[in-house]
Amino acid sequence: MAAGLAAASMAPVPVAAQGRPTGARARVRLPVPSGPHEIGTVPLHLVDRSRPDPWAGPPAYRELMVSVWYPAVRTGGHQIAPHMEPGAAERFGAVTRHRIPPGTVDWAATRTHARQGAPADPRGGRRPVVLYSPGAGDPRTWGTVLVEELASRGYVVVTIDHTYESPGVQFPDGSVRNNDRLFEEIAQAEQNGTFPALLRKVLGARIGDTRFVLDRLPTLPHGLSGVVDLDRIGMFGQSGGGFTAAQGMYEDRRIRAGIDLDGTLEFNREPDGTNLSPVAVHGLRRPFMLMGRQGSDHTTEPSWKAFWSHSTGWRRDLTLRGSKHQTYTDLAAIMPRTGLPRNVVEDAIGTTDPARAVAAQRAYVTSFFDRWLRHRDDHLLDGPSPRYPELAFVD
Repeated sequence: MAAGLAAASMAPVPVAAQGRPTGARARVRLPVPSGPHEIGTVPLHLVDRSRPDPWAGPPAYRELMVSVWYPAVRTGGHQIAPHMEPGAAERFGAVTRHRIPPGTVDWAATRTHARQGAPADPRGGRRPVVLYSPGAGDPRTWGTVLVEELASRGYVVVTIDHTYESPGVQFPDGSVRNNDRLFEEIAQAEQNGTFPALLRKVLGARIGDTRFVLDRLPTLPHGLSGVVDLDRIGMFGQSGGGFTAAQGMYEDRRIRAGIDLDGTLEFNREPDGTNLSPVAVHGLRRPFMLMGRQGSDHTTEPSWKAFWSHSTGWRRDLTLRGSKHQTYTDLAAIMPRTGLPRNVVEDAIGTTDPARAVAAQRAYVTSFFDRWLRHRDDHLLDGPSPRYPELAFVD
């Protein structure tokens, strides 16, 4: 079943469970985006003074780190952006995550294709905006492969770190805020039988973060407020981020189109059709796409079935054959370069060819947002394509 906001997707595996690798740590460069635009990126520190932090509690206000990715000009002289900031990278690599033992990857040395602080490209007028929310317990950087692709194709993409849920969020003063407090609440919820209530709290914090970021789009610095089109906003995410995109659309009409990458829409450890979210109960009237792993679609995943039956807007349900939950993250690009045994790699990202998995996701995510935010229809979403036999359409 699709893992959404489940404790299993949030909790780290103890280091001793897999041991430490030997040899030098892998340095990874993410796949080159295929669009025509150079990419710039800037991190932003946002403070929501209207909302106490749900995890830190009052008097602390909710603070977020987001990154904006955009088509850029005059990129020469600007440094290539890292995949993760040093403090966040250290925290991310401190425990075994997604079957990767500590010391396997030099997360701080992993690089993107974006240039830090490069000027935004003003040519082409205002551009559609897409928000990205990561899976539960993952950082905002864990969908960079898709984020860079969209930016290279003319979108402004805003990635959101959900503070105290992400493993480590580095702020401008160098401090790193981790998710230890969340794990304490998870342990208490498991002991007290209040897990659904905790998941509602997690999603509530995420929706608050999303709506606050939407509020701040008109005042983005670095010249970005002048290139965003506030009438063309979409959102996508993986796992808990896909749940956030769907519920965010339900609660805020500013989001015109969205994608859920393998995220359940109910408040349970494992989906069983109970404790359904409002978006699953009522559906959506605006365009939405589900993309699930092998064996999980709207005919097998209870919350997706409810959502599908109650939605009246345009919708699609696609399955990436041979995929697993983390195939819809940067792990699909990173895992094959770790040097880990093939069985470990396949256990994490499935049996589909990783390069093909990345290419298919990029093509269909871009096609969806092009269709509904730019009125450009390449007809890829009309039905199965011989170009991407890995993608199955679920009726």
